[in-house]
Amino acid sequence: MNKRDAQTRAAELRELLDKANQAYYQDAQPFMSDKEFDEKLKELEQLEEKFDLHDPESPTKRVGGEVSSVFETVQHPVPLLSLDNTYNEEELNDFDGRVKKILGHEEYDYMVELKFDGASIRLRYENGALVLGATRGDGQQGDDITNNIKTIQDIPLVLKGGDIPNVVEVRGEAYMEREAFARMNQRREEEGLNVFANPRNSTAGSLKMQDPKAVAQRPIRFFAFDMLLDEEDGSLTQSRKAELLNEFGLPVSEHYKVCSEIEEVHDIIKKWEDLRHELPYETDGVVIKVNQSNLREQLGTTSKFPRWAIAYKFEAEQATTTINDITLQVGRLGTITPVAELEAVELAGTTVKRASLHNEDEIQRKDIRIGDTVVVEKAGEIIPQVISVVNPDRADRNDPYKFPKNCPACDSELIKYEDEVAWRCVNPTCPPQVRIRIEHFASRDAMDIEGLGESVVDQLVSEGLIQTYADLYDLQKEQIIELERMAEKSAQNLINAIEKSKDQPFERVIYALGIRFVGKTVAKDLAKAFKTMEKLQSVSAEELEAVDSIGPRIAESVVEFFSNKKNQAIVRRLGEHGLQFEKEEDEQASSIFEGKKFVLTGSLPSYTRKEATDLIEKHGGKTASSVSGNTDYVLAGESAGSKLDKAQKLGVEILDEETFRNMIGE
Repeated sequence: MNKRDAQTRAAELRELLDKANQAYYQDAQPFMSDKEFDEKLKELEQLEEKFDLHDPESPTKRVGGEVSSVFETVQHPVPLLSLDNTYNEEELNDFDGRVKKILGHEEYDYMVELKFDGASIRLRYENGALVLGATRGDGQQGDDITNNIKTIQDIPLVLKGGDIPNVVEVRGEAYMEREAFARMNQRREEEGLNVFANPRNSTAGSLKMQDPKAVAQRPIRFFAFDMLLDEEDGSLTQSRKAELLNEFGLPVSEHYKVCSEIEEVHDIIKKWEDLRHELPYETDGVVIKVNQSNLREQLGTTSKFPRWAIAYKFEAEQATTTINDITLQVGRLGTITPVAELEAVELAGTTVKRASLHNEDEIQRKDIRIGDTVVVEKAGEIIPQVISVVNPDRADRNDPYKFPKNCPACDSELIKYEDEVAWRCVNPTCPPQVRIRIEHFASRDAMDIEGLGESVVDQLVSEGLIQTYADLYDLQKEQIIELERMAEKSAQNLINAIEKSKDQPFERVIYALGIRFVGKTVAKDLAKAFKTMEKLQSVSAEELEAVDSIGPRIAESVVEFFSNKKNQAIVRRLGEHGLQFEKEEDEQASSIFEGKKFVLTGSLPSYTRKEATDLIEKHGGKTASSVSGNTDYVLAGESAGSKLDKAQKLGVEILDEETFRNMIGE
């Protein structure tokens, strides 16, 4: 290659890598794998070095993303450098050799910890109080997202302990657990919104949202992995910093280990490569750091990377297979989701036969066609998805996929709402929607009708016994006995459960209606704000938006639901059957738990989880799903798990049922 060709190729690589950085850091929509990015970055570095093509604006000189024009920019007192990546044992041994050569001795060990696949953030505490939360940005400066950071329950607003330095700078990773991410994506798909490619994109995108209330709805977690003190103690090892972070009330991953030699590091990597499938969150590798902080200055940094640390990246688990067909699924809210029917392939220990294609835009963007050979990957190792087409320039490919204009279940014409990517069927009698709406209505968090599962609903709808959830209250035992595997006793139990559901409170009835965008929290806020179904049915969008948790989109959806004549008829029938259409005034028994946060774990002898939660709220407290530095009490029953262990590490007060009962005066 001559210099002119090298200049041309370098320019191509810079443009491509700049676009990839933009997609990864700013848009949270990556189109290139980490490994592919690193390979192209290395190629560019070699061209710049060999042909003297250095450019201060080159991606080889940059850490990561730009800062945003939306948030206030903050300067980092110490640059937040990214880590150099390695993908094999040989490269890791080369890193160890460079460390030995620079130091001139072997009097050091390594701190090895999991590399979380999330978004790096910086926290600043002054006199123990959180005063700043910022993104990494370009490494030198980032965005001030303090208000968004404060919505993350894992992050304490005030550090614990009595001997806290005046200034503590914390480095950590915001992330989402796989199951929470999958549930959120499922909701977004039902609502016609773009889905996130993986938990990392979802976390990064959430942290850049303008409304902290919206950020609070996202299931973001946090792990701290490093800190700087106002008076840095050179004797502090990386492992001791992890212990101090834990003592201060900041969550630290339990998966870290000090290794005295590189061979031990290799063993840990092999062990954790298997372990990652059992973890509830994404990890894409292992970080290896020289444990002795006082050696960092001697080891120094390059323009981008510290020489005292490196990341070992796991291979993404992907497989290649063929798309035999593209089918369509109809969701509860009429969302039409395309699904790739695949030639069966082994992936991450399971046999994969189907993969979500999300929506029409996604199919067009990736140019996915029936008959294509494709790369599939498990998004968060839960939902298989098609990553890319193998050999898209093949001459014998089928024609591009055309999205149908009619519902595959009822043949109604599909529509697409403004600002949404999903096509929808809005026919309220569309059979799949009818089944799913009734299942939602009967679910545990809604009307809690025991015995009305998927198979029973399917039979009731197929036999023409019900078409809406209001029809449930007209069912007779004699009709139910005729169903398959339904004896007289089970039929009577179902009738009793349907009758018992009439006692569910007003907010549950609102949630059970299945109004678009109205989850359990919004349903509770609607019940509290408007008190009766009669009032709720007649409120305007402006009145709805006056409620704190309700924005224009939810308001529009509520008004649209109650403006539909078929929905009005169904709601009227529910009222005639005696469902609760008024909110009972809450009586607060005491304020003993005012401002206190509880986490429940294990099985309590006398209370269900819901009963215990209701009692806590009745006495002024609140509950959370995870233990953090902000947790005041953990109410622990039998078979308490990791939440109890974490509470003990953080020094959170642990209550058994007897102590809890004494506190509330029972």
